[in-house]
Amino acid sequence: MQFSKMHGQGNDFVIIDGLKEKVNNFSQLAQQICDRHFGIGADGLVILLPSQQADFTMRIFNSDGSEAEMCGNASRCVARYVYEHGLTPKNKISLETLAGIIKPELLFENDRVTSVRVDMGEPRLNRGEIPVTGDKNEKAINIPVQLENQLFYGTCISMGNPHCIIFVDNVDAVDLTAIGPKIETAPLFPRKTNVEFVQVLNRHEVRMRVWERGAGITLACGTGASATLAAAVLTTKTERRITVHLDGGDLAVEWGNDNHIYMSGPAQEVFRGEYPV
Repeated sequence: MQFSKMHGQGNDFVIIDGLKEKVNNFSQLAQQICDRHFGIGADGLVILLPSQQADFTMRIFNSDGSEAEMCGNASRCVARYVYEHGLTPKNKISLETLAGIIKPELLFENDRVTSVRVDMGEPRLNRGEIPVTGDKNEKAINIPVQLENQLFYGTCISMGNPHCIIFVDNVDAVDLTAIGPKIETAPLFPRKTNVEFVQVLNRHEVRMRVWERGAGITLACGTGASATLAAAVLTTKTERRITVHLDGGDLAVEWGNDNHIYMSGPAQEVFRGEYPV
């Protein structure tokens, strides 16, 4: 089976062209192929498939085998993959995901792809859309998140997948390995949640660390950066255009006048190979 390994600011994926490769069990393959000791190693497996609504269908499976609705970093990687592998001549494509149609656009400098800008769509703010328990028509801004012996206050946003953003004074002081999985699986979140701890540096910059649902700690998260911008604006902490500093690098995010969030950053191919099946 032919594959490509790519990453967006350290958030890494194995991409397989399902238009020509046969995959029988996506979930099982994701667990095997993403294993960093016995497989290729990645945060997730991305399968490209045909679509009747968009240029391609993008299915994303976390390293634990669970399927994600959307992934901003993966969408940047896929956009560059399909262009540079000759699957499309377009520099702006549409991807069908479980969260809807996503539209990444390749940005060039001297005829080389330098970054990818993604229209992430509108943030979903009501509890029922995220989902968060409680009145489905209420927003979940600065709500209590109670663990056994700890209380946090989080703002919950869906970018097609659920996020809980918690603002702290120092993200490096957070024991993400211990706290992340507890919040991910808290009863407050019926479909679990991604967890972002965010330190506001100024009105235009934040520092973010992420615990991804189904993958654990990752170096970057595009939907998380987008949700963080929405949460920061809703709680009057930043302007509508910011740089998000992650462990793997920086992402630029902007909440446009059309209510869509736009996320920009690089996507790099690491290597290509064959995986035995």
